[in-house]
Amino acid sequence: MEVKARKLKIKKGATVEVIAGADKGKKGAVLAVDAKKLKIKVQGVRIATHFDKKDGLKKLEAFIDYSNVKLVDAPVAKAAGKKSAAKKKTSAKTA
Repeated sequence: MEVKARKLKIKKGATVEVIAGADKGKKGAVLAVDAKKLKIKVQGVRIATHFDKKDGLKKLEAFIDYSNVKLVDAPVAKAAGKKSAAKKKTSAKTA
């Protein structure tokens, strides 16, 4: 059985606060979102140690559950001003 990815309110770049677990109270930016597993990576939260033969020990963020965070600030959407301005110019020429 295939699991569908859900549309989540928290997106990459948003600022969230951890509301449960060992890192409760920490705030950080969302680095990655796994919509199928309902997991997210937050900057500075759940730091895990990973050994790499080339680079040695690395400290990386691990995924935490989506339900353990709350949205503080949503990422700013990019304005699509160029597209609408181009439509206005072409409609003015035809009129």
